[in-house]
Amino acid sequence: MSRDLFADRAADWDREGHRVDNVENIATAIRDRIPFEPTMEIMDFGSGTGLLLERVAPLVRKICAVDTSPSMNAELAGKAGSLDCELEILEVDLTEARLERCFDGIVSSMTLHHVEDIAELFRIFHGLLNAGGFLALADLETEDGSFHPDNEGVHHFGFDREALIDTARDAGFRDPEVSTASVLRKPHGDFPVLLLTAMR
Repeated sequence: MSRDLFADRAADWDREGHRVDNVENIATAIRDRIPFEPTMEIMDFGSGTGLLLERVAPLVRKICAVDTSPSMNAELAGKAGSLDCELEILEVDLTEARLERCFDGIVSSMTLHHVEDIAELFRIFHGLLNAGGFLALADLETEDGSFHPDNEGVHHFGFDREALIDTARDAGFRDPEVSTASVLRKPHGDFPVLLLTAMR
């Protein structure tokens, strides 16, 4: 597994107001589009400190948090007792390790740009979902590479809407749709955040 790119930032991750606001917008957009059920077991891919799953937890039975960062997982583990659902934390890289289980849905916030092969990731997601399961993945729209001050570990400068839809469809998903979930405003520009939803 690669080195922990978030080791120096995890402890202060939740203190960035723009980051918290962005995840709140993403969570609202997901809740508006996904019919959650209290019996659901879902995955949060690239769960980080749990900003997104905290906002989904009251709607489901269990969340499996998947992240490769030990420091982020440690921060999330400290929140486990305050969440409104059961939590499982897995420190795995889904592009290298296979999970022998299925979920009712997969959510993700601002993680796709860290994954090199998105087409393969979507095929993995398809295999991890029960029939009728959903995808709800949020990430940057195509940008010029200036969003991150340091692009180490960044494989994509955002994503094209139609390309995301095509990739989801090619992986076997049905009814893929892309909408704008949020806009991150920085001193040097505004960066729209897309939400892809699709069904297994």
